[in-house]
Amino acid sequence: MQDLILLHGAIGASDQLLPLSKSLASKGFKVHCLCFSGHGKLPFHEAFTIEQFAVELYQFIIEKNLIQPAVFGYSMGGYVALYLASQKPNLMGKIVTLASKFDWTPEGAIKEAGMLNPDVLQQKVPQFAEALQKRHGEQWIELLQKTAAMMKVLGDEPLLTETLIKTVENPVMLGLGDKDTMVTLEETRKVFAQLTQANMFMLPNTKHPIEGVNVDLLSAVLEGFYKTS
Repeated sequence: MQDLILLHGAIGASDQLLPLSKSLASKGFKVHCLCFSGHGKLPFHEAFTIEQFAVELYQFIIEKNLIQPAVFGYSMGGYVALYLASQKPNLMGKIVTLASKFDWTPEGAIKEAGMLNPDVLQQKVPQFAEALQKRHGEQWIELLQKTAAMMKVLGDEPLLTETLIKTVENPVMLGLGDKDTMVTLEETRKVFAQLTQANMFMLPNTKHPIEGVNVDLLSAVLEGFYKTS
């Protein structure tokens, strides 16, 4: 049975991936869901960075004695997986990302960080703010603040540079929703061209939030990629 790790995105948690997890389990995968520190009511680590989340993924793989597990990373989760792959060759098997933003600039980071203002969210999209509080508990505001700060750091110094991406030897498939307004086809294709073993896919009628993804379709795409030798 093939081991498969699912990674959530920024200000998300592993519970968002339960529908996908159940679908993939029914296809014969042994699915593991990792929740990063500071998310899903887990305590914060001293560091709140992509590097720290990569350490947590590495420790998860080692502690569970997983041998080159397949990995699916949504948004930030995909960024973390590719970064770890660049640091630890042969640790993981095939990697799939969906809606992962690669083109980080100071201006873009400020724009994205501005959308995480808790006061604005409570005023303009109270249902979303309520959902965040339910998912992350009382630390949801701190999570937004730390995530915004992390985005600004990425804007100033992106981790996944062209040089780093070219060191990733894993078979990788980059995914994007055709209606995603946060991640562009151009930036995804740019990374695609830099990877040594790259594939791409696009989900129809799909925006950025993971909740809007057609689980059956995504599950079928993942199964086809992971089970192909």
